[in-house]
Amino acid sequence: MKRTLCVMILAALLCPAAANASTLLYARGGDTAQRLLAAHNVERARVRVAPLQWDPQLAASAAAYGPMLASIGRLQHSPRGMRPGQRENLWMGTRGFFSPEQMVGTWVGERNHFRPGIFPAVSRTGNWSDVSHYTQVIWAGTTRVGCAIHSTPRWDYLICRYSPPGNVDGRAVGMN
Repeated sequence: MKRTLCVMILAALLCPAAANASTLLYARGGDTAQRLLAAHNVERARVRVAPLQWDPQLAASAAAYGPMLASIGRLQHSPRGMRPGQRENLWMGTRGFFSPEQMVGTWVGERNHFRPGIFPAVSRTGNWSDVSHYTQVIWAGTTRVGCAIHSTPRWDYLICRYSPPGNVDGRAVGMN
């Protein structure tokens, strides 16, 4: 927790635009972590994949990235070198307008373009990035998730980190 607080303070110093924002490690309110986890696990159960477990260290890692997103004002994945052994899903929307289930639901909605197969050839559109959030949500080899919602006066940013990482080229997804 000390490390996370230091990272958040450092991020606020380096990114002044993010200083008036707030990151909630387990998101808004006491049950938001459970709601984010449940939203993932409902879809995993639908495709017969074992449920994810909540990981506070992944949540802290996700929270540490919130101020950076706020400073740039758009979605941009963190460098993989800054999150070894983790994958990342990002979401952004009007502050306070979306529930945790709706946030995760945008990733789950990508299943409309998904076809089971060998990653990355798993999109009906021919573009793997059209389903990459979804495939990470249902990736059978991923066992843990941690998320944070970082809020600015205008935006909510949802950052979820996953381990072991999914979306691995040459591996099957959705073929359980």
